[in-house]
Amino acid sequence: MNIVIIFGGSSFEHEISIVSTITLKKVLKSQNLDFVFVDANRDMYHIDADNLKSSYFSSGDYKKSKRVYIQKGGFYTLGLMGSKKSLDCDVVLNLIHGRDGEDGKIASLMEFYSISYIGPRVEASAISYSKILTKLYAKSVGIEVLPYEVLYKKGTKEIKTKRPFIIKPVHLGSSIGVSIVKDGDDLNYALDVAFEFDDTVIIEPFIEGISEYNLAGCKSSVWELSIVEEPHKDEFLDFDKKYMDFSRDNSINEASIDNVLKNRMIEAFEKIYSDMFEGSIIRCDFFVIDDKIYLNEINPIPGSMANYLFKDFENMIERLAKVLPKERNITIDYKYIHSIQSAKGKA
Repeated sequence: MNIVIIFGGSSFEHEISIVSTITLKKVLKSQNLDFVFVDANRDMYHIDADNLKSSYFSSGDYKKSKRVYIQKGGFYTLGLMGSKKSLDCDVVLNLIHGRDGEDGKIASLMEFYSISYIGPRVEASAISYSKILTKLYAKSVGIEVLPYEVLYKKGTKEIKTKRPFIIKPVHLGSSIGVSIVKDGDDLNYALDVAFEFDDTVIIEPFIEGISEYNLAGCKSSVWELSIVEEPHKDEFLDFDKKYMDFSRDNSINEASIDNVLKNRMIEAFEKIYSDMFEGSIIRCDFFVIDDKIYLNEINPIPGSMANYLFKDFENMIERLAKVLPKERNITIDYKYIHSIQSAKGKA
């Protein structure tokens, strides 16, 4: 199978996307891979596999690579004789974290140009990109979420949630801009940090020693679910720890939980994934409080695609690629316009 991995993007998580792609190159050993890098200006470059090293991008050397453009059915280069298709592509794997990849822009491009892709569809992107919409969606399918309030950069800074609480930018992942507020001296700094990355932040109660679990998966012809991971963390999994996680390509041990809790978590995951996230591999992060399951976040494009949680990740990619949802074909026959013209006696 010919897979094009698209990565980078105009995002605060740009560098994490590079790390994820380098990792997947090592994981997808038996696939024919090509790599399309989207830089900060949203220019696209076809990156040779031998150049897939972090320094190639940080140095700006990637600009020596061939520019490519998205057109109908795939990726093209421009020459004196016009454009020509430059990459054999059965499926695109969207590996752009954050803005561009998770907010629906890449999904829109893929669908507009009729390119098969693994990743969240447009509606799923919109829901999972916003922590506010994620909570509303979870509640709509019967999954509990922590209580929360929303603050806007230009709005009032009155907070009703009791301390300690956690402040998160609404549209970022990877724990970027996240802070725990325990006393008055922490608040202004925490808000400044969060608003540096986003104009909207969400406030949630911070619960010491909370049990947290990660479960990833997709639906091909059957449900394909990972093991349940219990991430090891201090107060919360900060950016540095998550950054290191994104480079993982080795499997981990399953969380020590009983089958009853595991099955309830699987049921919650399947309700969230449902039809909404068809065509994507997502990871759900859950809290467990007093034996009740709460959704923390939906990761529609998890770091390194959470490959380390699966026992058969490479073959799962192939199985998913065979059942990707397709846009409905709409036939335009101008029947309405023709009927109006006929009624007016025009040809």
